Amino acid sequence: MTLHDPCNYGRKSQKAFGHAYFEEPRWITQQCCENFVEMEPNRMNNFCCGAGGGAWAMPYEAERIYYGRVKAKQIMDTGAKMVIAPCHNCRDQIMKSLTKEYDLGIETKYLWELVADSLIVEPWSEEEIKKGHELRDAQYERDGVDLDEEW
Repeated sequence: MTLHDPCNYGRKSQKAFGHAYFEEPRWITQQCCENFVEMEPNRMNNFCCGAGGGAWAMPYEAERIYYGRVKAKQIMDTGAKMVIAPCHNCRDQIMKSLTKEYDLGIETKYLWELVADSLIVEPWSEEEIKKGHELRDAQYERDGVDLDEEW
């Protein structure tokens, strides 16, 4: 797993708001994943993916892919199988252009997708449900909880 630092969330936020959002997505990513690998360089010195400044929405596909070659190499150098790209333009550029054009063989997700996927819990077996009910009932008894009591 690696993380792309979007220009808007880093350099632009630093200039506009006095705070660059570099550490927050790293912390979230590291809570969800065991094998986090930094791109080099990163944070304020990270390379643009090539889709910034509205380039993703413009008819300059060849230019976007050309400028994205540095980001593609940066991703390849990490050996990561997944890239977290918090920005929608970056995510689309990496997922829809760079992965195909540079044969990256990676999965690209928004930060929120990683969090949502990490929250998935497998359903309990009948035995686990029974044990959970037993623990609940023991706690209710210990704490004097009477669910039939009216308030």
